[in-house]
Amino acid sequence: MSPRKADARPLYAKVHAALVERIRSGEWKAGELIPNEFEIAAEFKVSQGTARKAISALADERLVVRRQGRGTYVYEHTPDDILLRFLNFFDSAGQQIAPGNRSTRREVSRATQAERKALNLPAEARVIRFDRIRTRGRKPFITECVVLPERMFPGLADSADIPDSFYDIFQKTYGVLVTRTDERLTATVADKEAARELAIAAGSPLLRIERTAYTLDSRAVEWRVSLCHLDRAYY
Repeated sequence: MSPRKADARPLYAKVHAALVERIRSGEWKAGELIPNEFEIAAEFKVSQGTARKAISALADERLVVRRQGRGTYVYEHTPDDILLRFLNFFDSAGQQIAPGNRSTRREVSRATQAERKALNLPAEARVIRFDRIRTRGRKPFITECVVLPERMFPGLADSADIPDSFYDIFQKTYGVLVTRTDERLTATVADKEAARELAIAAGSPLLRIERTAYTLDSRAVEWRVSLCHLDRAYY
């Protein structure tokens, strides 16, 4: 169908919005080849240049990936991609650090006030919490708490295997595509619990990272609080 004529946006923006909706709705799935610019131009009754501009906007937003000689595909989260895109830790030589995952504890309960605020949840909402220790060279490096709305991820708390990253599961199992994160970084010191988990002295300096992850339609789907012991490392 052609874009609505009453819409005052530029023509490419109308086509772009229609294509975004196909990704958001799951009509175009993760990793799927999308129609080329000739096919999109014909479907929407626009020029090839307009279709190309709409697809380029999707690529700029990292909603699709162009592969030379193969076509354009819906963006798909992979563990390696998540490492490069969302975990920005580097050692003193400038090499990116890939934190390991030592342990994970989980629980489901009513959201706290802070969790409701971060995830825009109603008063009686329940959340899934994952507490884990991330490692660097087999030593504790980060302690983090990941909070998710239970209603969006039914059954995840009962999953036997919890991977290092959640975003690929969000996309492939639940049709939830994380497209951006907002982070707040502050300096803090280790309390007794953090000191025990990170095997450091109480009062040691830590970096606190508060991250909220958002979907394509700007829903908050994850709130994560990490305490990082940046020994010979930086963020």
